[in-house]
Amino acid sequence: MTYLKFLLVAALALAVPARAAEPALIPAPKEMTQLPGVFTLRPETAILAASDSRATAKLLAERLRAGTGFRFPVRSPGSSSTGDILLTTNASDASLGPEGYELLVTPDAVVIRAPSQAGLFYGAQTFLQLLPPEIFAPKPVAATDWEAPCVQIKDEPRFRWRGLMLDVSRHFFTKEEVERIIDVMALHKLNTLHWHLADDQGWRIQIKRYPRLTEVGAWRKRINFGLDPKASTAYGRDGRYGGFYTQKDIRQVVRYAAARHITIVPEIEMPGHSSAALAAYPQFSCFGGPYSTDMDTGHRNGVYCAGNDGSFDFLENILTEVFALFPGPYIHVGGDEVSFKSWNDCPKCQARMKAEGLTSGRQLESYFIQRIEKFVNARGKTLVGWSEIRQGGLAQNADVMDWIGGAVEAASAGHDVIMTPESDCYLDHYQSRDHSTEPRAIGGFLPLRQIYEFDPIPAKLAPEFQSHILGAQGNLWTEYIPNLRHAEYMIFPRESALAEVTWSPKEARNWDDFLRRLQTDNIRLDSLDVNYRHNPEQIGEPAPAKPSH
Repeated sequence: MTYLKFLLVAALALAVPARAAEPALIPAPKEMTQLPGVFTLRPETAILAASDSRATAKLLAERLRAGTGFRFPVRSPGSSSTGDILLTTNASDASLGPEGYELLVTPDAVVIRAPSQAGLFYGAQTFLQLLPPEIFAPKPVAATDWEAPCVQIKDEPRFRWRGLMLDVSRHFFTKEEVERIIDVMALHKLNTLHWHLADDQGWRIQIKRYPRLTEVGAWRKRINFGLDPKASTAYGRDGRYGGFYTQKDIRQVVRYAAARHITIVPEIEMPGHSSAALAAYPQFSCFGGPYSTDMDTGHRNGVYCAGNDGSFDFLENILTEVFALFPGPYIHVGGDEVSFKSWNDCPKCQARMKAEGLTSGRQLESYFIQRIEKFVNARGKTLVGWSEIRQGGLAQNADVMDWIGGAVEAASAGHDVIMTPESDCYLDHYQSRDHSTEPRAIGGFLPLRQIYEFDPIPAKLAPEFQSHILGAQGNLWTEYIPNLRHAEYMIFPRESALAEVTWSPKEARNWDDFLRRLQTDNIRLDSLDVNYRHNPEQIGEPAPAKPSH
């Protein structure tokens, strides 16, 4: 090469902006092309949005403002958007569906375009992840170049149910703590919070018609489960352990989640796991009690009397208040692990079985769930229950949340299914085989890679029924999780893996690349002060045999 030609090639190289570092997006988008150059946030950068997109724009401005200290005013779109961020639904690609979006980042502007506000919100989350992870800091970070690599992204989710279940019955979490978890769910494009509000050990939602549900059912004498009482702050002034959400609290959390395009699915357990409710209103049990919330074991004994019409009136009155608080389309009624002993010994339940032509406890449970479903459907809601609700005959319009099997049978019969198998989705399980290195857990073993490699579509499900698999969720049961920091450790970063499982195309999954991106994502969690588990590949040696927890 001549010296003159060398200078020409060098000049051309200098004239082309250098390609920025490869983005670390979780979940990975469906299509992404990296372009030359970077976009830089500046003090004069504005966010442009029409009136219907102002709420989304304001949430983005608040997040950007916290880390940078810049103002980011929200303005109506003008003739020019040079140096600004535009959020728009105009000329969007309807084929992307209600949650898809397009994102174009150039050195001069950022354009987020989507058919809906949910898509705009998810596009904004992707743009935030293109910036340095310190953008999630609660206060301005000095000496940071707020640069995003130039990209063109076209993205939409693989599944429409991308969820996390939080059990607040065994241990109570405040509304502010629940909102902290919602924030990270939104960052990773999860869209469903399954809120487990009632179980044997605690009733957590105010029902005005039945005040004893929270006066009695929301409290117990001690922390239970062999835990250190100092591990939790969920104590009342009288020393009792527990707590509950007022209806005002519930509305606040529902609004907070909805602004982040997260639907909350409340769970009110029935007919079993109901000791907390029956401790308050024992007349709806088979033999009048006594029942108590102060238990570590025997948790399957609290069962509503299926032969008492008053039990159904009681539950329908409760659900009427629950429906008024949660505008989403679903109500979860549990239906798992029901003990049939009381029903077998109860004259009213036996009379009910004879009158209805039923021959087993499973069939009586199916009668119970189907009767509740008629009430639920009449009010425009869809009933969801755990795997067991199909074992005695599945209610006509019910959705199944599969934790121990039945997904193939339910989907093949035309029912929608949410996949939550214990083997791949139970976040209360250990993250290492060496239990000495981990906080106490209920048992089991679910390392990060196993949840990352999980496919929600059952291998034996015929293609024509696969559309009935709505998606998947991770479940955090909290028997041994008494505080938020412990809950965060169990959820994150396994929630990041689940986000990619439920959003990204299956063929795009790459474990090594996920680990690369996870390093940056963990810095985001650091900035948000989230307590996550480090060393995702360290799974440890098998632990010595111990008694079951």
